[in-house]
Parts: sequence; C-alpha cells; structure tokens
Amino acid sequence: MSLSDTRARKKQKKEKDAGAKPLDGSRSGSVKEKRKGDVTSDDSSIFQSFNTIILWGPLLLAVLAFAYMNPTVITELLDSWIGFSEHWDEPPTTAPENVTHLIADIPKRDAIVAAFKHAWHAYERDAMGDDEYHPLSRAGSNLTKAGGIGYTVVDSLDSMQIMGLHDEYTRAREWVETKLDFERDDTFSTFETTIRVLGGLLSSYHLSSHDPLYLSKAVELADRMLPAFDTLSGLPYPLINLAQRKGQHTTDFPGLVSIAEVATLQLEFRYLSEVTGDERYWGVVERVMQVVKNARLPHGMASVFLNVDEGQYVTSIISLGSRGDSFYEYLLKQYIQTNSTEDVYRDMYDDAMQAVQNYLIQPSKTARMIYTSELVPEQIGDGEITWRLIPKQDHLVCFLGGSLMLGATRTGSSSQKVSVPPSPGELTAAGQRDWKTGVELIKTCLSTHDTATGLAPEIVYFRIPSDGMDGFPGAPSDWYIKGAQKGVHPPYDARYMLRPETVESLFIAWRLTGDPEWRERGWKIFEAIKKWCKVEGGGYATVVNVDDGEWGKEDRMETFFLSETLKYLYLLFADEDVLPLDQYVFNTEAHPLPIFTPSIRTGVV
Repeated sequence: MSLSDTRARKKQKKEKDAGAKPLDGSRSGSVKEKRKGDVTSDDSSIFQSFNTIILWGPLLLAVLAFAYMNPTVITELLDSWIGFSEHWDEPPTTAPENVTHLIADIPKRDAIVAAFKHAWHAYERDAMGDDEYHPLSRAGSNLTKAGGIGYTVVDSLDSMQIMGLHDEYTRAREWVETKLDFERDDTFSTFETTIRVLGGLLSSYHLSSHDPLYLSKAVELADRMLPAFDTLSGLPYPLINLAQRKGQHTTDFPGLVSIAEVATLQLEFRYLSEVTGDERYWGVVERVMQVVKNARLPHGMASVFLNVDEGQYVTSIISLGSRGDSFYEYLLKQYIQTNSTEDVYRDMYDDAMQAVQNYLIQPSKTARMIYTSELVPEQIGDGEITWRLIPKQDHLVCFLGGSLMLGATRTGSSSQKVSVPPSPGELTAAGQRDWKTGVELIKTCLSTHDTATGLAPEIVYFRIPSDGMDGFPGAPSDWYIKGAQKGVHPPYDARYMLRPETVESLFIAWRLTGDPEWRERGWKIFEAIKKWCKVEGGGYATVVNVDDGEWGKEDRMETFFLSETLKYLYLLFADEDVLPLDQYVFNTEAHPLPIFTPSIRTGVV
C-alpha cells in the first residue's frame, strides 16, 4: 500500500463509463409502490387469514419439525446464503467446520524463508545500507542526494526476527547501531518514512523484547519528523527535511496532501507514545484525525487530496487505490490497536464502509465479479460538479478483501468471541455484508492472476456497457489491461511490482476461516513469483508484462517485497501462534505492533 510508485503518474485521464452517479444517496430509476389488495373489510381479512392458516399451517409445522430434528442442515443453508461456508464454486472437502488450531505447513513455510534469504543476501552483498536495491545491475541507490536512511534494512528487520534468521538479523542490527544516520539535509516522504522506518524500528523494538537501540532510534526519528505537523490545520506536510527538521510541500501538488499520507501515521506515533509516555506523538496524529473527521463529506467518502492549511478536502478523485487506500485501513486498525476502546474509530470505519458499499462496489459484466470503482469529478458548467464512475481497480485495492473480513469480526460482531470461521449469528447484518463482500473481492483479485505468468497487473479495468468493445473478436469478458496489445511495448498498468496486497488478504482470510483453499492460492502466487521475478544472481525484480514474460524484468526490488510480500506469505504457512490476530495489528507496511489498552486519554475526536 505504498505511495512511492505512484509519483510516476501525474496526469489524470477521463474514461468512459456507464454514466454519472449521484453522491447524495439517491438511486436512478423509479421504485414501484406496493399496493393493498381489493379486500378491505375486517371480515374478509379474517376469512383470508383463516384460509391461509388452514392451507399453510400443516406445511409450516412440518418445516419446523424438520428444523428441530435437523438443525445442522438449516444452519448450513443459512451459512451458504450469507456466504460463510461456500467461498468457492466447489467448497474444499477438507475445510473444517470448527477450526481449533491452524498448524504450519513447514515445507512451504521454509520455501518462503529460502526466497527471503535469496533476496536479502543479494542486497547485503551489493547494496547494504542503501535505500533501494536493483538486482539486475547488482547495485543500490538512495532516495536523496544527501544519502539514505536504510529503508531496506529497517523495513526488513522484523521479517528476519519472525523467520528466525538469527545471523542475518544480527548483521542488520549491527548496521542500525553503527551506521544508521538521520542527519540528512534533504527531504523524505513523511508517510513513507513513518510506515517503513519508524514502523520497522518500533516493531523490532517489541519483537526483540524491548531492545533499547530501536527505541532510541525511533525517538530520534520521530522528533525530527514532528515539525512536519506545524501547519495551520495540523495536517502534516508531505515532506520532511530530517536535518533541518522542517516540513515542505511537494512540487507536484503544492499546498495539497493526500488522505492516505496524513491518515496512515497513527499506529506508529501512538505506539511510540505508549512505550515512552510522551504524549506529543499521540497528540499530533490524533489532531489529524480530528481534522479529517470534521472535514467529512456528505457522502461519507474521502477525496484523495486535502488542503494542508485549510484542513478541508478539495475536489479530486475518490479512490480506494493510490493515495486513498490506507486511510480506510487505518480507521479499522486504530480501533483494533487500542483494544477496541476508541469507539470513534469504529464509528468512522463503519461510516466509511457504508459509503464504499453505496458507491464504489460494482459487479462485473459477465461473471458478476465484485470489484471497486473510482469516482472522478467533472465540471459541467456554472461550477457544477458531476461524478463519473470509472471501472478501474488498482492492485493496491486488493488489501480491502482481507480488511473487510477482519472488520466484520471486529466492528461487525454481535458477540465478544467469533468462531473460525464465523457463524452467521456471530455477525451483525453489516458484518455479514462486509464479510461476503470481502470474500468476493479476494476472489476477484485472484482472478486477476489469470495471466500468462500467473501474476496480477498493477491496474485492471472492468467491462461496462459503454466501453465499445462488444462485437470485437477476442474482447475480454470481464477485466482487461488497458492499452496492452501484442507487439507493442506494455503500458505501466501491465507490470507486477512484487506487490503484497493479494497475499495479505489471503493471510487474513486463512486465519479467519481455516479454509485451505486460501493457502493453495497463495502458493500458486509464490510459485509464479519464483518463476518470473527471481534473478538467478540474487534478488527479485518487477515483471514488465504479466501477460507476456518475454518482455523481461525491470531493475528494481521494492522494499515492501521483503517487508510485506514474503512476510505475509510466510505467515500464511506458519502456525497461527506466530503473531495471532487477537494480539497484533499490522501497520500498512506489515510491521506488527502489539494491541494494548492505552494508558493515556484517547478518542477525543
């Protein structure tokens, strides 16, 4: 769910769609009113009721008797209708009804560890300490001319701790102790530095049983970043000069900041306050949430950009992908982080998910696959704005399936303890809705892996009636990669960047259901990554075209491959006692932080 890669695309394009969609809660089309019958007298009503009882009473009694004698049959029918038991066209026969313990698949788990070592050892050999690694050229690079701050090292620390890679971890810790330097006179992303470096330090601090090295580095980094929040509204600048301790605007969008950038800092700064007792860190990020809450738009969704000084949304695209994604993720996770003690975040999450269900969830044209669309504002004269629905889904959105399932068991549960998998009676109506939508979204994301390489593209579009493709030979039935043609250099959308979002959802779905199909799908993705992304000399690289592997690789291994993709794959095949979901919350870079009951006053928004 990183934003770093999105800077390459700076221009928005208008797309055809099925038409503009209102954002006031209305629906187009007429609603027929139900009308009463012709019989109006009391005597006739009583007579009809009596006849109904005579005709249907015996059948009703028979059904009730059957239900009493066969309760499991009725329960299974309800489960199937709601979508709990039947995740697949053919439900796996080995899926347990009541899971007691999810054990490790040791050979597959260890294969993930081997893949991590293949990637890490190459980085350690060629670029130790550099922010990023380029496996084809066997070289590293830094994010600024002033030098780097060890993005790859710090982002990977807790993966090594979790996987038990003692020697690799020891060497990485030594680098942090002796060479990690934040005195860099240049600007770094406030968002990326928080989720990758601050989050990585805090996670390693907890997993190392409170190694003071990591906490001291985390405090130093956070103190250098606090001036980013010195704005009129309290929303942070998108950039921070760590040496000068000064926030700055970007040149791309001066005066603006994305909702994901400002609302995906909270888990890290709040946990830092909890372990240090210094409320400054908590205060600045909670003030951000107060601004966001007060800026709520009438339809309940978030435009991707806000004005930094005014603290208000500006008219801009509404998306669950780039620049919007992790805002929704952190609404839920803030509620989870503090042991469900802050109802304001549960309410904000429920409000946002209702809006997503109302406006962004769509079925595909043929297979009726559930996907998320985007809303693009268009000016139609006299300052009036209409919204055009675009059937575009980023791979980044594939986190949402697992997030919805997790939210269903946390904010949408009707009991304190939810079974694995949940039974219908354990979830509220909203919880049942989100659970089923989450399952269907994961299935859709898995369908985008139906490519020549078995890897999913960066962006897909879904068929709509107005796209003009009907009647053309070979037209896709449901989704496609826009601009992709045989013999033509593949578009940006066609690449696979080692992203983690689908396997993240698979991990969560596995932990919440115990359905082995999730593991089987995750293993297929891992095998595709090994076949097409692995560099024999060490490391893994971006695939340029998921539908034609002959286009080769791009010379870049994102840090989130080590921090997220391989970590979530490892956890998918590990024992459930490794980072259980009732004890940990993962930041958007997959750094696990403990769930705690806060010792300071919270939830003031």
